[in-house]
Amino acid sequence: MTQAIPRQPAAVCIGELEAQYPLYCKALRMLVRDGASLNKVKRTVCWQRLELLHHSLPRQYRDPELLYLHLRREWLDPTALSDKANRAELASPLRRIRRPAPC
Repeated sequence: MTQAIPRQPAAVCIGELEAQYPLYCKALRMLVRDGASLNKVKRTVCWQRLELLHHSLPRQYRDPELLYLHLRREWLDPTALSDKANRAELASPLRRIRRPAPC
């Protein structure tokens, strides 16, 4: 009788995470739009990947909790985004500061 070997999750390189960054932000946006709590969002794959990016490259990627709070504020109070300065300020955490070199 053979014994089943538990599978290890495949290691993800930083380049792959960076390439999928817009997808993770979109998933986070969808979760906020659906009204998911911060605790529920923290259990998702997109949160783990955004956290990994932030811890690996903190100058280029914002803290996912900050992203969540900005998105939640934007979704709950769209009138707060009336002037262009506020829009640019809230949109900036969702974008990278500079494009890093591929791995």
